[in-house]
Amino acid sequence: MTQTVPPRHHDIADDLRRQITTGRIKPGERLPSESGLAGQYQVSTATLRSALAVLQGEGLVEKIHGKGNFVRHRLRKIMYVGGWGTLDPWTAAETALRVTDHATAIEASGHLAALLRVPYGSPLTEFLSVSYQGESPHSLARIYVPRGLERTEPLGDGPPYVRTETSFAVLSPLSSEIRETVSARLPTPDEASTLWINPTSAVLAITRVAADTAGRVVEAALLVFPGDRVDAVFTTHHVIDERQTQG
Repeated sequence: MTQTVPPRHHDIADDLRRQITTGRIKPGERLPSESGLAGQYQVSTATLRSALAVLQGEGLVEKIHGKGNFVRHRLRKIMYVGGWGTLDPWTAAETALRVTDHATAIEASGHLAALLRVPYGSPLTEFLSVSYQGESPHSLARIYVPRGLERTEPLGDGPPYVRTETSFAVLSPLSSEIRETVSARLPTPDEASTLWINPTSAVLAITRVAADTAGRVVEAALLVFPGDRVDAVFTTHHVIDERQTQG
């Protein structure tokens, strides 16, 4: 009986994985060039790239365009607290997250118009928020607010700042009702590129819609967390009718 020989790229991935997990190649260290590694293992560049793709899919290696392949720092999990879009201050502080915000004026398209309950073409402000642990992107949010309801603080291309104990994805203080839809899916190409993740890695996607006391939608947020970087916690509070307890 002929024994099946595993593809050569798996042997290369095993060797590089061993070097990474034993600390011979350290987090943040740049791997030799792909052509250099191909020569070292005496394989084609295509085979070498297949090996790197295995490690990228496992989250051990990340490829930064124009710079090369790097051993990833282990990104710690954070806790997303459902209902108000906050990050648990203890886990957020431990990961030393910083969040950059960039504001852009847009018009409501079909799905955004439906989400915000505004006419098609209504003026909106889009806030792109990306959180970072060190230099590595950790999570992202696209937040949409009807024009005139934006927070008063200026947002834009200023220097990034740390927000560890405030909300990651709630900009408006006017909301009294929050509706969240949670799903697991594959990232879009843009999300995979922004978060430096493999396109086949699952993400946790949360759509949040906040309304004021009159039922007017004041904010909609589309949040994306790589599945291995977040725990989402949702707590239900039951309201007790005092009239029943006094009976």
